[in-house]
Amino acid sequence: MHLSDPGAPIELQQLGKTLLATNERSEQLVEGLLLLARSDNQIVERKPVDLAEVAEQAVDQVHAEAVAKGVVIRGERKPAVVQGNGVLLERIALNLVQNAVRYNVPEDGWVEVTTEVQHGHAVLVVSNSGPVVPAYEVDNLFEPFRRLRTERTGSDKGVGLGLSIARSVARAHGGHISAQPREGVGS
Repeated sequence: MHLSDPGAPIELQQLGKTLLATNERSEQLVEGLLLLARSDNQIVERKPVDLAEVAEQAVDQVHAEAVAKGVVIRGERKPAVVQGNGVLLERIALNLVQNAVRYNVPEDGWVEVTTEVQHGHAVLVVSNSGPVVPAYEVDNLFEPFRRLRTERTGSDKGVGLGLSIARSVARAHGGHISAQPREGVGS
């Protein structure tokens, strides 16, 4: 109520905004923990899911944030069908694309999202022009609540569950997820 009251003191309005932001982060944390717990189990009900469509939906959802940050999203998305749970596979793609946009260079950044079939396996690849992740820290990215130092990320968004959720979902589908530092830029 105080947020919509133009006569409310500025301190009270700011407190309301802070509490709403804190509540939203708490909801994201709970949702992430529940998804992480559910995805540790094998997927029982599987349907054909095209990773190209999943990736395209993730790109669409992150488009406004990318434009606001000056990040261009590119890449060819060829059909790559897997048997799995579409909602969970969408979560993998969304987490990867969001991270690639959020943890990018401050100007003229890019994210490349591709899908294809390699050696009979559907593959989704997300790469970016963000700061280099040291090779010795790459495996830590997939641990719950582990985030790299803020001078690399420049952000306090998220709670450190996105990549651990993506790894659990990939494993539940019989898949694999990995990150590789790129020479001089991004991962």
